[in-house]
Amino acid sequence: MSKPPTTKRMMIATMLELQRQLGVAIGMVFAMGLPAASEGCSRMDHDGQGYIVCQVEAAQEPDLQLWQYDQDGAPLNSFNNVRKSLPAGQDLSFAMNAGMFHPDYRPVGLLVIDGQELAPLNPHAGEGNFGMLPNGVFCTGGARAFQVIESRAYAKTAPDCRLATQSGPMLVIDGALHPRFLVDSDSRYIRNGVGVSPDGQTAWFAISNRPVTFHEFGRLFRDGLGVRDALYFDGSISRLYAPGLNRADFGRSMGPMIGLVAQPG
Repeated sequence: MSKPPTTKRMMIATMLELQRQLGVAIGMVFAMGLPAASEGCSRMDHDGQGYIVCQVEAAQEPDLQLWQYDQDGAPLNSFNNVRKSLPAGQDLSFAMNAGMFHPDYRPVGLLVIDGQELAPLNPHAGEGNFGMLPNGVFCTGGARAFQVIESRAYAKTAPDCRLATQSGPMLVIDGALHPRFLVDSDSRYIRNGVGVSPDGQTAWFAISNRPVTFHEFGRLFRDGLGVRDALYFDGSISRLYAPGLNRADFGRSMGPMIGLVAQPG
């Protein structure tokens, strides 16, 4: 059983969540003036909770991108900086944070961008959500368009990934929820993650509109979207950019980010 949170911890969590929701709300107001470039993102309800789900098909895999550093090696940190870094005529259909990071914004786990490994695989158990094994890797451009692979399986098979980001915990593992998820958990955050269709041809990127438990979020992927493998990205800094849905969240700086690039024309 998990220990009940102390009053101090509850106050800190409440303050952080209020700050996070304020950033979402203000971001939605600012997004009213953005072009409706977002395609493939839609609102979805599951078990009484609201989510935004962005769908990417295999044919769109080349337009899916991961971002971490600018041309000078400095962390990009925000959706706005990512947009500024894109070639002329390109923009974001959607984007979200895509993995946990250290205070200096270095990824905690594996990061591969355009086939180049920028940070190594971290297979070790540890404190926090990342170390709640099994954790996993989201991989694109290999034998299947999209894969979510348990980290130790990734270490054994070393798949060829154009993009890869490691995070944790796994939300769904071969059709089962992570064994440490509790139905009656009182740990609630706005959470985001990714799941992959059984044939590897579709990836769903999802973020909750309100704080949810791990169990609720895992059920969205398993029962609502029918995926057999899904990976958690984060729950304390979860952000979404989806101009077609009037979302442009801002707040704390981010590490790795993932999104779909809208090509000109």
